[in-house]
Amino acid sequence: MIRLFVLFLPLVASQSISGWVESPGYPRGYPDEVKFDWKRCAPSGHTLSLTLIHLDIEDSDECQNDVVEISSDEGKLASLCGRKSYEELQSSVNPSLRSSPSGCLKLSFHSDYSNTQRHSGFRAFYTMQDVDECADSENRCTQFCGNYIGGYRCFCRPGYYLDTDDHTCTVNCSVNLSGSTLGTVSSPGWPDSYAEYAQCSYTLSVDDGLQLVLEFTGNFDIQEGEEGDCIDSLKIITPSREFGPFCGQEPPPSPLLTGSHQATILFSTDGTGTNTGFTITYKTTAKTCPSVVTSNSNLTPQLPQYRYGDKVNVMCNLGYALDTSQVGNEILSHKEFVSWCQRTGVWSPVFPCEPVDCGHPDVPEGGALQLVNPNPSTTYKDEIRFQCESKYYRLDRDEKYFCDAEGNWRSQSGHPTLPKCETVCGKTENEISSFSRILGGQEAKLGEIPWQLWLYSRTGGASLINDHWAVTAAHVVDGYEESTLRMYGGLVQQRGAYGIEHLGVKPEDALKNNPGLAVLFSEKIIIHPQYQKGLGDENRLSYDNDIALIKMKSRVNLGPYLLPICLPEKKEDKSMEVSALILLRIRTKTRK
Repeated sequence: MIRLFVLFLPLVASQSISGWVESPGYPRGYPDEVKFDWKRCAPSGHTLSLTLIHLDIEDSDECQNDVVEISSDEGKLASLCGRKSYEELQSSVNPSLRSSPSGCLKLSFHSDYSNTQRHSGFRAFYTMQDVDECADSENRCTQFCGNYIGGYRCFCRPGYYLDTDDHTCTVNCSVNLSGSTLGTVSSPGWPDSYAEYAQCSYTLSVDDGLQLVLEFTGNFDIQEGEEGDCIDSLKIITPSREFGPFCGQEPPPSPLLTGSHQATILFSTDGTGTNTGFTITYKTTAKTCPSVVTSNSNLTPQLPQYRYGDKVNVMCNLGYALDTSQVGNEILSHKEFVSWCQRTGVWSPVFPCEPVDCGHPDVPEGGALQLVNPNPSTTYKDEIRFQCESKYYRLDRDEKYFCDAEGNWRSQSGHPTLPKCETVCGKTENEISSFSRILGGQEAKLGEIPWQLWLYSRTGGASLINDHWAVTAAHVVDGYEESTLRMYGGLVQQRGAYGIEHLGVKPEDALKNNPGLAVLFSEKIIIHPQYQKGLGDENRLSYDNDIALIKMKSRVNLGPYLLPICLPEKKEDKSMEVSALILLRIRTKTRK
């Protein structure tokens, strides 16, 4: 930056530019208990200074008695008392008594009542001085600075103009080259050092059937930082993408196919460096279509370039399909369509290939099977997991399920069907205290035989075998196949059920007072087909095939007092079978 000195005559008529300030009674001596305040402010572009030429004030520890205090806008400058010579004042006090540009100085003097001898006081000379803003490195003029009384002004070299901030010198390097199909764009000042603080914009625009081709020629030299960051930068922007920023001494790859008939070349610089810049030659060629028509698809045929009029078949990738609501002769199937390259470099028509959606898994409503995440994502490759509603069930297949490419949920091992929740059978919350022994037995506790059901109207029993079915003796339900039987579970010694059947207790009150009690109703009764039905006890000679199944009207809510028993497998020990059927023969025992 170069400094100029320009003379302007400011008009400062509102206040004097110099004068005196002194203590009351100076030089004869100031009185006791006096207070005196003084303030002056410098006009714009000036500073105010104060020069003490005499100081004689009662001395005291830290000037607690009599004192003259001088401060600026920034804070206190001095607290003075005692006696100082002019030389002492000039060397240690006066240099600091200066305001900031356009700032103020304040002086305050007060005395107390304890003066035993006369002190003459103080006298000072104030003056306003012009500030040399051009000497200040913070004035921000980028080329020339001219100082005048009360201010400064920035100037520029020929070929530059002063920007709107009145400090930055820049060049006019924004050019609209619309319509030009061949030409050259260079940095301002090429091949010499480019201009500082430049914000250049070169606009190119041609027919929409053409694309601009840019080629870097000659030296490429744009200021770069030590770590590779661009201090000055070159960018090329089209409506669909941005190239750059570029800097350093390695030019971008040429030729650069913009793929667009419109481009803007942006070049920005700071105030440092002596780099030479760039030269770009631009021309046009016919637009080509991109190698991708729509995402998640592939083209047939595969060509290095697709030009105006080229036809391709677009096939969605595995796991993707077209929106079935789309219609048109170009759609060949739910995964394939035909598209043509247009003169403007775009494909038409274009249909999106979207991920196949398996939809929400068909989990039976009100069943024990549940999704771990009740609101899962359901598109291609998404995964889900299942769980059972409580510990009284277990999954028959505990593995992840994935949405496959055909839109079906499939397990990790390849099963196409959803898992099932099977009831956990033959296990109680507490260990059963007595097993397979009746003689000399003891009373069962609640929850020790959780599969036991009581059929009140038939004075019989049944065993729960899962959350929908129970097994009983055929003679217990013989003749009641078309009836709706009421059963009770989750009880011992008829607790709760007796009140419903004999005392008129409402079921909801009985359930409230007897935790675990369940009231169940039959929907269907199936008696073994080889059982002899319709015989009275006195005429029955055989109880072969004396077994029946009872289906419940609704799913049984399992809990610690209501759980299914395990049915014996074909190869299991007969003792299991005997244990399981003890409850089914209650009526038979009653008859004897």
